[in-house]
Formats: sequence, C-alpha cells, structure tokens
Amino acid sequence: MEALAYSAIPFAASPPSDLLRSSANGLPLKTLGKSRLFPRKRKCSGMTVSAKIIRKGKKHEYPWPDDADPNVKGGVLFHLSNFKPLKEKPKPVTLDFERPLMDLKKKIVDVRNMADETGLDFSDQILSLETKYQQALRDLYTHLTPIQRVNIARHPNRPTFLDHVFNITEKFVELHGDRAGYDDPAIVTGIGTIDGQRYMFMGHQKGRNTKENIMRNFGMPTPHGYRKALRMMYYADHHGFPIVTFIDTPGAYADLKSEELGQGEAIAHNLRTMFGLKVPIVSIVIGEGGSGGALAIGCANKLLMLENAVFYVASPEACAAILWKSAKASPKAAEKLKITAGELCKLQVADGIIPEPLGGAHADPLWTSLQIKAAIKEAMDELGNMETEELLRHRMLKFRKIGGFQEGIPIDPKKKANMKKKEEPLFTRTPDHELETEVEKLKQEIVKATDSSTKKPELALNEMITKLKREVELEFSEAVKALGFEDKLVMLREEFTKAKQSKDRVLVQSVCDEIEKFQDELNHSLPNAPNYSSLKSKSDMLDELSLAHSLSEKTEKAAKLKQEINRRLQEVIDIKNLSEVLENLKSDVIKSGVSNLEDLDDDLRDKVVKTKKEIESKIVSGLKSLNLDVKIVDAKAKSLDEQPAFSYVKQRADELNEEINEKIEDIISSSSLKNDVELLKLEIVKAGKSPDPELKKKIESLEQQIKQQLAKAIDSPDLKVKHDQLKEEISEVLQATKMGGGLNGDVPSMIGQVS
Repeated sequence: MEALAYSAIPFAASPPSDLLRSSANGLPLKTLGKSRLFPRKRKCSGMTVSAKIIRKGKKHEYPWPDDADPNVKGGVLFHLSNFKPLKEKPKPVTLDFERPLMDLKKKIVDVRNMADETGLDFSDQILSLETKYQQALRDLYTHLTPIQRVNIARHPNRPTFLDHVFNITEKFVELHGDRAGYDDPAIVTGIGTIDGQRYMFMGHQKGRNTKENIMRNFGMPTPHGYRKALRMMYYADHHGFPIVTFIDTPGAYADLKSEELGQGEAIAHNLRTMFGLKVPIVSIVIGEGGSGGALAIGCANKLLMLENAVFYVASPEACAAILWKSAKASPKAAEKLKITAGELCKLQVADGIIPEPLGGAHADPLWTSLQIKAAIKEAMDELGNMETEELLRHRMLKFRKIGGFQEGIPIDPKKKANMKKKEEPLFTRTPDHELETEVEKLKQEIVKATDSSTKKPELALNEMITKLKREVELEFSEAVKALGFEDKLVMLREEFTKAKQSKDRVLVQSVCDEIEKFQDELNHSLPNAPNYSSLKSKSDMLDELSLAHSLSEKTEKAAKLKQEINRRLQEVIDIKNLSEVLENLKSDVIKSGVSNLEDLDDDLRDKVVKTKKEIESKIVSGLKSLNLDVKIVDAKAKSLDEQPAFSYVKQRADELNEEINEKIEDIISSSSLKNDVELLKLEIVKAGKSPDPELKKKIESLEQQIKQQLAKAIDSPDLKVKHDQLKEEISEVLQATKMGGGLNGDVPSMIGQVS
C-alpha cells in the first residue's frame, strides 16, 4: 500500500509573533488554522484510502476548551473576544425586598400614561408620588439588612470589573495568558492610565448576561487565572506600576481538574508573592469576595469596599447549611458572619467604604466608577509617598493586626461601647441535700431571730425563695420534657396568646378548657416523671419558705399598723381643746349627782352624746387616713341577741340570706355568666398589681356587667315580698324595745348584700 503523505509546514517563513503564540504541541497557531494535519484522499486504481481519528469521551469539557483543535477557527484563543457594550439593555431585575418600591413606580407610570391619554394635568399627583418614592428608596437603602446587601452584591445588572475600568481609564490594554498554555477569561488583566499615571489592573470578571457568564465561568477562576495574575504582578513590580485589583467572585472554581492542576498551590503562591511586591497595591471589592478565591488578589496595602459589597470566608448559604442544617437560615448567618462593608471596617479588615447611589451600583454605574476612581487616587497618593521598606511593613501590619489584641492596654472607649456584653452564667441545678441543708440553716436563723425579737434575715430568705423558684422551674421543665408534654405545652401557650389577641370570649373560654384538661392530665402523670421526688421536695421547701415570708410580712405590716393607730389615737386624745371639753363634761356629770346616763337631764344628755360623736368622728377620720374600713358599733347592740324577738328576726334574715345565696349560685352556674366570671379571672391575673388603663377599664366593665346580670336575676317578686315582711317585723321589734329611731337605718346590715 502506498505510504500516506502529509503537507509540509514552513516554520522558517513564520513570523516570531506566531511562533510565540504556539499551541501545546509546538505548532504555530496561525499555521494550524490554515494547514491540514490530516491526509488527503487519494484515488488508487479503484480503491480509496482514508485516515480517521476516533475521539472518545466529551468533545468539550466546560470550562476547559479542547487542546489546539485544528478544526476550530482561531485556535485555542477562540473564546477570547473584545469587551463591547451590549447590543440590548439588560432587563431590569427586582429583588424581593424592592417590590414595594416597584409598586410605587408602577403607580407613577400609570398616572403619567393617564395624563398622556386624557390630556389632564396630574403634575401634583406625579410629584407627590415621586417624592414618596424617593423617600421610600432612601429609607430602604439606609436600613439594609446583611442578607439584602448580599443580594445587591449579586445583582445580575451590577457593573463588572471591565465596566469600571473603561469608565475610569483614558487608555486600557488587556494582557492575556499565563505563559503555561492557557488564558483564563474569569480573570482579566491589563495596563491602563488614570490622569496619565500607569497602573496594572487585574480583577475577576463576571458576565453581563447568561452567555457571557458561561464564557467567564461566572467569575470563578481556575489555577491558570491566578497564574496569569501572578505573571502580571511580577511584570508590574519590575516596571514599577502600582497595582489595582478588583474583587468580584463567589470563590475559586472547585472542580476536579482545577485541583489536579494545583488550585490551592496557585492561590498560596499569589498570597506569598503579594506580600513581597515593592509597589503599592489597592484592592477594591465591587461585588462579593469569597474565600481564598478573592484573597489571592486581595493582599493589598488598602482594601476598599463598595457600600453594598460583601467579603466572606464562606457564603451565608454555606454557613447556614453547616451550622443550622438549612440554607433557609442564610439571613441569620449573614448577620452573624459580619460580612458587610460597615462591619468589616469596624473590625479593621477593610480600610474604607466607597459610596453607591440609592438603588445600588447598577442604578448609576458611571457615578459609582467615578467614586472608585477618586478612592484609588486618594489611596495611591498616600501609599506613593512611602519608602519601599515602609510600604512592605505597612502591608504586613495590616494583616497582622486583624483579630489581634494585647493584654494590659486600656480599651478604647468607642471600641468598648461596641463590645459584646458579658453573658450571664447559666443557672445550674443544686443537689437536693445541699438545698435541704441551706433551707434548714435558714429556718434556724428565723426561729432564733423570732425568739430573741431581733430582725429576721429577710435578704437571705428572699434569695433562697428566688433560688428555689429557679430550681422548681428547671425540675418542672425537665419533668414535662420527660413525659412528652413539651410540644403540647408550647402549642397551648401559642393558642392562648392568639386567643387573647383576638379578644374572642368563646375562643378564650375554649382555650381555658383545654388548659384545664391539660393541667389535670399533667398533674395525673407528674408522679411518673423520673425527677418527681426532687421536684416535690423543692416545691415543698418553696411553699414552706413562701408561707414563712408571707406571715413575716403580715406580722411586720400589722405591727407597723398598730403603732400608727396608737399614734393617731394618742394625737386625738392629746388635742387640748378636746381635753378641756372632756374635763368640763366630767365635772358637770359629777355635779348632777346622777350615775346613769338615762337619768340625766335632756341638755346634759345631749351634750354627752354630742361630745361622744365628736370624739368618734375624729378617731374615724384618723383611722380612715390609714386606709382602714371603720365601723361604729353601738354598745347595746350586743344585748339585742339575747332578746327572743330579735333572735327570731335574725333567724328569718339568715334564711332569706341563704335563699339569696342559693339563687346567686344557680345564676353563676349558668353557662353565660360562668364564662364572664372565668374571663374576668383571666383578665385580673393578666393585669397583675399594676394594670394599664385599658385593661383596668375592661375589668371594670366586666364587673359591672356581672353585677347587672346578678341584680336582674335575683330581682324576683317572691324575694321582694319576703324582704318587705322582714323589714316590718324588724321595725316592730325595734319599736317594742324603744330603739326604732336609732337602729332603723341599720336594717340592711342584717340582710346579705349582693356585691
């Protein structure tokens, strides 16, 4: 068979530039694009010989292109293209928390359309809506939560690295290749000028649409990207160009091939090299900066962040999945991670914040780029005045001081104010025998103080009661958990809270019935709890000490009240005018020579009665000032019980009272009034010792309603007749004992009062 012939490749005729841009197998790329590597078909006496290469596996492994495929026009650099403005404007994207703003914006558009269609003047309404929109926008973007800033940093329309570079530079030349066979499109490098000063720019480049994002691998570099950045760092260091890096990546690309090609080594090499570069370095976080993928070009003298940019070790979603086992906890994780520009400046990780327009950088990209330009010039002016040794030391100290502290140095007051407060130590349970010993010792001190009439240890008693309450709560919680009632208890608490908020009496009563059933069930099951003996022991000790404390308070209160009453009585007795009146009255009675009050003449008897009433009035007013309920009892009232007629009338009054009480009990047992009484009890418990005015008004209204229902229910003709008959009998008895005029007004006190 005739040997296969291959077309010759003229290496000598190729220019040096084509030889430099060679493929992996050493062939010039330009030549590869034009020449053929495969044999032509030859016709040979009735038979055709052809060669065919069979490829196994995938033709294209994303994001890695095929190695020097001769069938692809342009060679291995086919995926590189000039950065040009998009032919179509990006579609507006509304984030979840921005929807209220979009509703306002839609109203403004609707009013404008209506004005155009009808020809009417709606300028005032449009102005009012626009003012309201601007105010709402300002309020929203000045109080953003960390997770909202994360969403803004990831906004699909947010300006990219090349958008900013072309806005801030007069000239920019992109430089390609890592000189190891690949050019990663996720990292872009190049030389540009700002006000005539040359800078080396490098940064992560995301796409502006889906096609560009796929081409740029969503801004996630492979090892080749970091090696390209490293080559440009050496180039800038050699020529004395200051370096400006732009960080905008979720992280380095983590796939098998990246690891095989040394992803970790490439990042580590960049970290080590950046600390030794002798030119100023400024890094700017324009979007999100994730982990080592961001730090590989972020070891700078100054780290600046856009207002809504974020810089983190792990994304909030990854952190939430690790700590809370759910990505739904990402808002909580974003808050705890301290990843926003403001928080990182407080921690001295970032050195400054570059402002953004309201609505984010995508609302006005050019204005944002100009702010970045001003920040770069300011930082470079400061760093440019430093000597090389000072610059290197400045870069080293920036990272050395992160998270560092030194003992014995006073804390800055501003920093101290932002420090987390010391948490209270968790309360731990005390063993039963220790508690019993402490309680027994306290009881002996109380008994000793009582016997010696010294002051009781009130402070120690109060502390022990508080401690026992905590112990009982812990034991009870453990018992409820052991019995499996914890979920039901939480559910009942939530239902009761909702019922109170709804103010529906039927619903409140229904929940109260469920609570009573649960309480009965819990009380029945509580003895089966493993810690029941400990719970009961501590509960008994708490009850005993609480009773002792209550009795002590009552005794002390009674002693103080007794002293106050004696003091007030003494004040009444010591009144000079009253003493003279009593002495004069006494001398008049002695002169009359009469020993019985009934035998005195009318004038003297009236004088005695009048003086008696004055003294009683002064004593009563003094006692009422102490909030005491005072009743004056006639001295002869005691002897009335001994009279047969009065005893009979008293028996009749008691019978009528019993009948009234039975009637009241029947009424209360009815469902409607019982519900009102239970609701009143709940409101009183809820109000506590110091109810608010609204709750107090509600309680008074319920009381009045219950009283009216009771009064209406017992207002029966039968009871009225019996009451009138009893009054007549009492009147006859009093007339018979010659006391009708004095005691007729006290008749209602003999009959039960409904209140």
